[in-house]
Amino acid sequence: MAFVQFTRVSLAFGDRDILKEVGLNLASGSRAGLAGANGSGKSTLMKVIAGKLAPDSGERAVQKGCRISYLPQSGIVHRGRTLREEAETAYDEITAMLEEMEAIGRTLEASKADDSRTAALLADYHRLQEAVELSGYYNRDQSIAAVLTGLGFSADDLDRGAGEFSGGWQMRIALAKVLLEAPDILLLDEPTNYLDIEARSWLEQWLRSFTGGYLLVSHDRYFLDVSVNEVYELFQGQLKRYAGNYTAYEQVRQTELDSLLKRYAAQQEEIAKAEDLIRRFRYKATKAAMVQERIKKLEKMERIEIPESLKRISITFPKPPHSGRIALTMESIGKCYGERPILSGLDLCLESGEKLVVVGRNGAGKTTLLRILAGADRDFTGAVTYGAGIRPGYFSQDAAETMTGSRQVVEYLEAEAPTELIPRVRDMLGAFLFRGDDVYKPISVLSGGEKSRLALLRMLLKPMNLLVLDEPTNHLDLQSKDILLSTLTQYTGTIIFVSHDRAFMEALSTKTLELSARGPGQTTAARLFYGDYGYYLDRVEREAAGETAAGNSNTTHDSNTTDKEKIPVEEAAETSAAVRSSLPKTILIKASELREISKQRQTLIRRLEREETEILKALETLEVEKAALETELGKPEVYGNGEKARAVKARLDKTAAELEGKGREWETKAAELEKAKGGE
Repeated sequence: MAFVQFTRVSLAFGDRDILKEVGLNLASGSRAGLAGANGSGKSTLMKVIAGKLAPDSGERAVQKGCRISYLPQSGIVHRGRTLREEAETAYDEITAMLEEMEAIGRTLEASKADDSRTAALLADYHRLQEAVELSGYYNRDQSIAAVLTGLGFSADDLDRGAGEFSGGWQMRIALAKVLLEAPDILLLDEPTNYLDIEARSWLEQWLRSFTGGYLLVSHDRYFLDVSVNEVYELFQGQLKRYAGNYTAYEQVRQTELDSLLKRYAAQQEEIAKAEDLIRRFRYKATKAAMVQERIKKLEKMERIEIPESLKRISITFPKPPHSGRIALTMESIGKCYGERPILSGLDLCLESGEKLVVVGRNGAGKTTLLRILAGADRDFTGAVTYGAGIRPGYFSQDAAETMTGSRQVVEYLEAEAPTELIPRVRDMLGAFLFRGDDVYKPISVLSGGEKSRLALLRMLLKPMNLLVLDEPTNHLDLQSKDILLSTLTQYTGTIIFVSHDRAFMEALSTKTLELSARGPGQTTAARLFYGDYGYYLDRVEREAAGETAAGNSNTTHDSNTTDKEKIPVEEAAETSAAVRSSLPKTILIKASELREISKQRQTLIRRLEREETEILKALETLEVEKAALETELGKPEVYGNGEKARAVKARLDKTAAELEGKGREWETKAAELEKAKGGE
């Protein structure tokens, strides 16, 4: 089994400890996520694992022949080849094997049958031949096409120069190459940053079928939840492992953090009392001994530190101005780029307070529609009418390009903020990842991502009641996304948004507008779903299975259908009181029956929660046991003794198998609990 293992690895940059005697074990079958605050050293740890950065101390053991592939966050540019040729470089190692086979073949032709080297050469040739055949090299054209298509490239793109693609697509090329390498251990640092929903879903499926091990860094909670069954957290230089997916890690970690924050608060109170006593009695001779004792105690105290990323930040934005019932109306919206039609005959009426997510594949017209609705694009047919009192705000993906100047970040934002919010500007900047000295950076030196975050924050500071947001979560970490989501969920105005973050889309949306291209050169069809993004996915899945062919008109309508077909009748669970009162009494459930059903459901939920807690405790116990065995296996006196190493390895394999089984048991139980809670 291929593996890479760390034992007591440390690394420091100047006086800052990035890694402090960390231990880690990745092997075939590992499904691991790496968590930690921005700047905690996740990317550095990835580079150390990949062998691209040497640690200061500790041991890094890699099984002979174990192949490790690493995808950094950004910075990769491909030039000089076509897309197809660039993707084929993923097989360079196999090409080298073929060249070595040819060289061995020539040597064999020149050697005599009884040459003492012949047997060894034949063995090498056979080994290389077997490796080439297992690599899938002879089916590489199909593999290249499948991976590139899955990541969003079209068949026409294959013969385009790789240098023609933009930065985001450059990273997709890099991702395609590391996937095609089919390594034993795969290290992916923010692989979803530049992927749309379809490409992310494809990558999720690819990872499920991947037989090697992988370690992921991602700010996409849903992607992590469906892709990992263990999470390593890098916190103040220490690395700790948690069993379960990302949600399970967050639940356990939150309990730990609550305890840490309580201990921090208690220590701060103790420090404050001691310092107050020292100030009061410092110059009284009769109290000198006591004062010195307190001073020494403070000096020896091991201070509990709370990183900026863990400090609780609650931010509020200006209350939306009052508006009428209708936020905006679209009538027969059409848009063409040259001879190419994008939108045609799109109608929609949106009420105030609704939160509409616009979905569809790349090129379906999502950004184009948002630009039209925000007034940034006036070259279209049809009409967009704002309701009474509507004041719109627009955040675009290219907002960063308009930000220039030498003013410091904090000065810039204070100049934009309403007077009552100026005292909260520092907290708001912290929530959007401008911490410490970052607030004093001149705008001219900010990266594209930093400018994008600042542009989003600047927009939210203004009192508006219609927000049009194109990818607002790009460049935000999970904590910042949570803060933004909490703020937008409580926001009483109207929101129209596009996002590639599934968890964010499901949590914020109340309606879903689907845009889908009918075919090359044809306009986009539009359907409105009266439910959030999760509901939309469920409907689409059932439609694909042929289950809703007779009921499509219940909750959706196509903007290109006739008026007779536009009958957006709500489903029974969403019907108005007037409609319910007109239904036959025989189909109405009595209140007493509803209470009994609710009581039974709550009993089931409590039982499942108890069982889930027991499973998580068992997982923790097995985790501790596994970590101890891994540490033992890393000791020289153990791995240097074959018999001891085999005994420890056997116990480790048994514990790992039990851990995997218990993990599957937890996933089943968690699914049952989620299903039970879904009926609430």
